[in-house]
Amino acid sequence: MFKFVSATLAIVAGALSITAQAHGPGRNYDDPSVVTQWNTIAEANIPASAGVLLPRPYALMHIAMFDAVNSIEGDHTPYRVRVPAQRFASSEAAAAQAAHDILVALQPAGTATYDAALAARLADIQPMRAQLGSQVGREVARKILEWRANDGWATPQTFTPAPMPGVWRPTPPANAAAGFVQSVDAQPLGLPRPYYFMPRRPPELDSQEYADGVNEIKAIGGVDSTVRTAEQTLQARLWASVNYKTLWAGAWNQVARNLAAQNKLSLAQSARLFVLVNAAMQDGVQTSMASKYAYSLWRPVHAIQLADQDTNPATDADPSWMPLLTTPPYPAYAGNMACIGAAASRSLQLFFGTNDIPVSITWEGINGNSNVTRHFAGFQQVSEHQAISREYGGIHFHFDTTASWEVCPKVANYIFGNYMRPQRH
Repeated sequence: MFKFVSATLAIVAGALSITAQAHGPGRNYDDPSVVTQWNTIAEANIPASAGVLLPRPYALMHIAMFDAVNSIEGDHTPYRVRVPAQRFASSEAAAAQAAHDILVALQPAGTATYDAALAARLADIQPMRAQLGSQVGREVARKILEWRANDGWATPQTFTPAPMPGVWRPTPPANAAAGFVQSVDAQPLGLPRPYYFMPRRPPELDSQEYADGVNEIKAIGGVDSTVRTAEQTLQARLWASVNYKTLWAGAWNQVARNLAAQNKLSLAQSARLFVLVNAAMQDGVQTSMASKYAYSLWRPVHAIQLADQDTNPATDADPSWMPLLTTPPYPAYAGNMACIGAAASRSLQLFFGTNDIPVSITWEGINGNSNVTRHFAGFQQVSEHQAISREYGGIHFHFDTTASWEVCPKVANYIFGNYMRPQRH
């Protein structure tokens, strides 16, 4: 019986080899650079206007790429789906096709770029393998898009709290309505629900912790601060993309790209790494956004301008105070940038088994500004650099930051522990 099966498989494999030769040479190995190539393409086409949804296209693209590769190679549990696939199919072609189809659906303005990149990638792969792989990638992408079609992110909601001391209100100069309120109801990518991890309550307005937080930002975060250094000012502007093209999600993906190349990750390993980082960033920022609307704490600009209303004798009002950075249109607590960095850094630490891997990030300058590169001793130092930038920018209290540091690594832990787990055959 076993000899018969082995003989049959050998015949099938031989037939596939003959078919492959009949369709031209091409490569019969799969190049893992397909993951970083499409990550770079995504970065060039995802606009800053995506706001807190900036990691979502990255995450969905990489989930589709991983599930397409894993449908063929089968070394892990899927993130979301597994479709039928022939072992002869090209994992590289499957990944490229999946990435292409996701980006065409989510960021259609770049379709011509995606089409050209896909055609060039497939042309270098043995044709039959490319065709079979593309079929897998196309089906996986379809299922991922179907999964997220009605996840709640496209359903706008409003938030209009009463103008009480300590409660968020629209901030100058735009005084825009609250944004991304759907964070409280939209389906996360990996967590069971938006409020699965919640920070402790923010400090009471009459507490010393609150006063210390307000007074610290009043000194260091003002547009005309005399205690903030030039390097701290630059740090705030880098992560806020003020005169720099590189966005915060792109910065973390740049770290992942460099590490994938340095460590010569396989195609499956590279695909898994980028899912972990981007899914954790998206569910991380949704976690902090949900807590913002749960606690509705006002921003430093109002805490300082209206300090005479907080019943705290340790704070003093400055009606003319304004922050270095423009305040985003949603409440303060907990901090988004702190949560994003904590989730991303923890994902990298879990994947590589250590935090202590030196990394660097280059921010691309625009409007006459030169590129800026910063070097870090490890992932946690990057996350701290990102988080504190919002304090230097005057738009977050330090207790916003510490709240995110407490809960947001748990987002990465959950995704790492529940998705894409290695499995025995």
